[in-house]
Amino acid sequence: MQVKSKSGRVFKLPTAKEDAAITAAALSDPDAVPLTDAEWAAARPLIRRGRPPSPVTKERITIRLSRDVVERFRASGDGWQTRVDAALKDWLKDHSPA
Repeated sequence: MQVKSKSGRVFKLPTAKEDAAITAAALSDPDAVPLTDAEWAAARPLIRRGRPPSPVTKERITIRLSRDVVERFRASGDGWQTRVDAALKDWLKDHSPA
């Protein structure tokens, strides 16, 4: 039997007879003891995916900026939004927003 993945790759699955032979071989190995249902339920993934939560959160907003300002920051490469934030923080050191 063959199964096609979303990406288009084709995988050949074992027949029932082949699957039984594989399972019997695995069960006969003393070093490969199958986990119980309770052990599977207690298992936790060792790898955590994604970025860890930041202690300092930022607020998502929509802001309109001059095209030339955005183009110059974007031209500076990845992290341009962080640099815009840093520039605004620096400006606030010497100015009042009101």
